[in-house]
Amino acid sequence: MSGLDIKATADFLNRAELEKKEVTRITIEHPELSVKDAYKIQEELVSLKLQNGDRIIGPKMGLTSQAKMKQMNVEEPIYGYVFDYMLIPDGGTLSMRDVIHPKVEVEIAFIMGKDLEGPGVTGAQALAATEYVIPALEIIDSRYENFQFTLSDVIADNASTSRVVFGNRMVKPETLELDLVGATLSINGEIKDLGAGAAVVGHPANSVAMLANMLARKGQKVKAGDVILTGGITGAVLLSVGDTVTAKLDGLGEIGFKVAE
Repeated sequence: MSGLDIKATADFLNRAELEKKEVTRITIEHPELSVKDAYKIQEELVSLKLQNGDRIIGPKMGLTSQAKMKQMNVEEPIYGYVFDYMLIPDGGTLSMRDVIHPKVEVEIAFIMGKDLEGPGVTGAQALAATEYVIPALEIIDSRYENFQFTLSDVIADNASTSRVVFGNRMVKPETLELDLVGATLSINGEIKDLGAGAAVVGHPANSVAMLANMLARKGQKVKAGDVILTGGITGAVLLSVGDTVTAKLDGLGEIGFKVAE
């Protein structure tokens, strides 16, 4: 696109994350930024991280609730990537020095047992290709001022991916009705939000299928071994120093972390 340097913009967003500083959203100066070009920026951002020695754990899906899609005026979710440096162990600690204005949401993560290549992948096929499901807490952290952005902005910013807590309990997906799995998100012992798996585009496996079909447009696929965040069952709740965060998911157990300075 005219007037925007893809590589320089990716470097700008990467430095914002590394330096933990809010920046002005790209579309202030470039309101014409398209979704296609936003993904090009994201690809360059991912490339920078890989060059730095970071390793991809797997893709993550965002905007998977009907409410979020309606709010952003889109008909399909978006995706980004989780890297190894983003992992916090279950029961571990998030340091506020590593983030800007983090929010947390409860998710179900899929561990893929087989490759999944679109187009035309269905939720049933995605489920059949899944080896295990595990509970997860995703900590999102937009690099933009006041967590304000357009669709293109958030795609370019790796879909606000920041930190992730994965549970250690792996469950075979066929043993659960994942759309009916209930989840609660508690902070300091108080339930802040709750939901069920159906909040994720009707069923979390549909999210994985959508991802495979979106990646197919670029000649890519979901790979065996990928750990995929399927999207928020709950809303995203702002975090503060001193918080103790706990999630409980039916059939998947309990996970959590603490927030320190």
